[in-house]
Amino acid sequence: MSQHANRSLLKLESVSKTYRGSPAKAVDHLSLEVMPGEIFGFLGPNGAGKTTTIKMIVGLLAPDHGRIIVDGHDVVEDPVSAKMKIGFVPDYPNLYNRLTGIEYLNLVADIHGVSASERSNRIEGLLSMFDLTHAVGDLIQTYSHGMKQKLALTGALLHNPPLFILDEPMVGLDPRSSRLFKDLMRSHCGQGYAVFFSTHILEVAERLCDKVGIINKGKLIACGSMDELRRLSKEADESLEDIFLELTLPEEADST
Repeated sequence: MSQHANRSLLKLESVSKTYRGSPAKAVDHLSLEVMPGEIFGFLGPNGAGKTTTIKMIVGLLAPDHGRIIVDGHDVVEDPVSAKMKIGFVPDYPNLYNRLTGIEYLNLVADIHGVSASERSNRIEGLLSMFDLTHAVGDLIQTYSHGMKQKLALTGALLHNPPLFILDEPMVGLDPRSSRLFKDLMRSHCGQGYAVFFSTHILEVAERLCDKVGIINKGKLIACGSMDELRRLSKEADESLEDIFLELTLPEEADST
């Protein structure tokens, strides 16, 4: 039995965030929970609050209200312990361009206390999976966006964290790497761990996710399995794309 089995790996309790100068909340009393073994897809239109939510979870932004708990650690009160439980990849990784790929990975491994033998095995396997072995000695500034995305994913996976937080992780991945990465996410959850990721690729979310949360204008408007979401829709066999469009359709468009 996993040590995480009896508690959530991620819990947001009535979390809100407002940016200075904006009358509306970017995130508005958002509550959700991700349990061990779950792949949780976080969906919403552009500007709905997805990236703001993710930045609060990983400690890049402080919530104005509410609590965020990562594997039992409060992100605000115990940020270092919370961050050690997370592997995070933003939508556009900002890496150290003057380091080589292997220097970057060793830096990440040092930060997370990954032993020499463990890092060697994991780096070798991940680089092979993402087809980066040939480029790992090159400066990161020579990498394409897709290569940087793969390197960032490799770094996030190195310490085998209980919780992956991924913002649009499929962007820049070729079909082979994308398939292997989806298999890896499922394997990760098989260990009793969890994945929380945002995506605009609704077909991927529908096939891959155990639960889906849909955010619109800062509010969580639907959350559950595909079967649970279909109960909110007009048709019993609707796709996630149909459900998403129904729930996020602008009111003025709905009235025409």
